[in-house]
Amino acid sequence: MERMIATLVRSHGRAVAALFGLCLLFFLPGQFTLQPMDRDEPRFAQASKQMLETGDYVDIRFQDEARHKKPVGIYWLQSASVAAAEKLGLKDVRTTIGYYRIPSFIGAIAAVLLTYWASLAFLSRGGALLAAALMAGCILLGVEARLAKTDAVLLATIVAAMGALARVWRSYCAPDIHASPGIANALIFWVAIGVGVLIKGPITPLIPLIVVVALGLRERSVVWAKPLRPWLGLFIVAALALPWLIAISIKSGGSFFADSVGKDMLAKVGSAAEKHWGPPGAYFIAFWATFWPAAPLTALAGLFAWKERRDDDVFFLLAWICPFWLVLEAMPTKLPHYVLPLFPAIAILIMLAIERNRIPQRGWRLPTGAILMVLIPAGFLIGAPIAFWKLDGSVPVVAMVLFAISTGISVIAAQHLWHARMVPAVALGLAASLPLVIGGFRFGVPELDAINLSRRLAEVAHTNACENPVYATTRYREPSLVFLTSTGLRMFGSPDELRRFVETPGSCRILFIEKAEAVALGAAPAGASATLKGTVSGTNINGGRKIDIQVHVLSADRRGLL
Repeated sequence: MERMIATLVRSHGRAVAALFGLCLLFFLPGQFTLQPMDRDEPRFAQASKQMLETGDYVDIRFQDEARHKKPVGIYWLQSASVAAAEKLGLKDVRTTIGYYRIPSFIGAIAAVLLTYWASLAFLSRGGALLAAALMAGCILLGVEARLAKTDAVLLATIVAAMGALARVWRSYCAPDIHASPGIANALIFWVAIGVGVLIKGPITPLIPLIVVVALGLRERSVVWAKPLRPWLGLFIVAALALPWLIAISIKSGGSFFADSVGKDMLAKVGSAAEKHWGPPGAYFIAFWATFWPAAPLTALAGLFAWKERRDDDVFFLLAWICPFWLVLEAMPTKLPHYVLPLFPAIAILIMLAIERNRIPQRGWRLPTGAILMVLIPAGFLIGAPIAFWKLDGSVPVVAMVLFAISTGISVIAAQHLWHARMVPAVALGLAASLPLVIGGFRFGVPELDAINLSRRLAEVAHTNACENPVYATTRYREPSLVFLTSTGLRMFGSPDELRRFVETPGSCRILFIEKAEAVALGAAPAGASATLKGTVSGTNINGGRKIDIQVHVLSADRRGLL
């Protein structure tokens, strides 16, 4: 294993090529087969689609509702991705979620490659390669690589900024070993900050700021950060972010800042926004699954981090990890991806402990790490068929085979971990992660028809669509249905609104109505003026409610459903 790693790191080009290939293996499966995952992802994608429809690249809207929770950066990237696909002549681009995921896919790859670059400030090439590979195999990053949201791209900006900051710090701590940082590091740092502000506001600058403060308190000075050239940085960030911030402020009458800072960011700090409450410690518990297969190794590296906390390298990494993690644990709003920007530092810390030969050779941590290595794939192997059978009345055979392979490889990885053979354990952990990823993202969730309601409804509607239909829905109001049908999808909240829509003469209309509601309103399921084209049954992933939704087509010259 060591010989193969040595071959891969003979040059940075080889290492980068190997990591790029690894990213393709881990991040490609499911990009175009996973349905739009309600609710956040289709909201982002729909807002980007509306930019293309309206030509307005300043304001951000979901249907008629202003969407001012996040800055514009990710919407620009998604719009550019979709526009490029259209230029290539690809079909159904605007309602194919995979094209909106391309920025996240690229962002995840960039985050892995930048982890390699950032790791080189602390590790050998081999250690940096494995630290970056652990990010490629990370379950949480794999999820974000397949979601048309901000977090994979945000991670890339943070790792770029932290890699530059690490070089400035290392040159201060060991000037005889590390060359003085040139302007390149300052440029990378501030461009990453500026792009990050456009992607998700204050998060990208916040993490480096916390680290600078922590290191400044330790040194009782921030003179070490002088090579970052703060005045140049302010100019770069302003040049990147201010034009749009000014434009949206004018267009929204200042409501953007009220919504993004007041209603979104501060609301999550003060209360559990959007029902995502969690107790302190929730991130620590989730970590053992979300950062698998690296998490079991963290259990072994933790003692090293504590004992060597005064070491320059270790202190920097702990300053990256601990303060922000504690802030997140204190917040009532808990979302798993909030801790993702801290995972690269944990991966580097793991490999630092391994390279310095500071992993325990005996004791309870080794069997604990071994158990954790097997626990996640075994959980999928046991839990997936139960979930599938309960929701869909079927078992994903191909996915189960892959989960079994993953579990088998993880058992071998656990044996190496138990005996403190760390490099083989890392490599085998990554090998176990690959079939788990392919099984879940390619042959698992996409095959679960019970939760693919919007996609199935759109397929029925498009198969039976008349010319330029008007779409309407009642109780099923998921953003994915808007994205897959029409920006103009009308959502009715009362029987009277529905009745007026059906009884008013007009163009061809397609109505999605729950079967129980249609019966209660006196609708004939077939044989009436409206034509029943199909019924889609399943479980709404948000809330877990089982529903049957009828698809009715009302032609322009025929009236009546109720």
